[in-house]
Amino acid sequence: MTLTDGTYWLGPSNGRLLIKTGRAGLGRKVGHDLTIEATRWYGEAVLAAGDLDKSWVNVTVETESLEVREGTGGLKPLTDADRAEIKRTLGDKALLHTAQHPAITFRSLYITGSPQSFAITGEVSIKGRTHTVTVHGKGNGDGLVRGWLTITQTAWGIKPYTAFLGALRLADDVRVEFDVARLEPANGPT
Repeated sequence: MTLTDGTYWLGPSNGRLLIKTGRAGLGRKVGHDLTIEATRWYGEAVLAAGDLDKSWVNVTVETESLEVREGTGGLKPLTDADRAEIKRTLGDKALLHTAQHPAITFRSLYITGSPQSFAITGEVSIKGRTHTVTVHGKGNGDGLVRGWLTITQTAWGIKPYTAFLGALRLADDVRVEFDVARLEPANGPT
């Protein structure tokens, strides 16, 4: 499908949204770098390829849908019990507090570049706090779109996870990556 001007749906049916963490502290060799996937997210993008000022994108991620997919590094492999404990910890008050804050949202303010190489400046809201971020991305013109942004957890009131009296901790910056295999026109999947 050649990408044309229009409105497109985004979500798990046509893409992936991943959060990648790193480790810090003296005990970093013990822990894991995590890949966490949002399994319930949705968005809408309006593309005006000839005038990106008229383009925009909004995305919502359900915080309860975050699932640990991979853990690399560490002294031992990540177990299913580890994954369950990490999911429980993500919902904790110090981290995402999912009961009171069931969604993370992104709303674009403006887009620069081209459909092949773009930057989207927008607002991310997490735990009732909103900050401006820049998403960097690339598209191939046929509906394949990839990109990333960096989130500094403490800016949104998220205390990075620590263990072993702080000797092991998650790095404050996490990388959010998206990979949309094909954009689906708003009139339904192709």
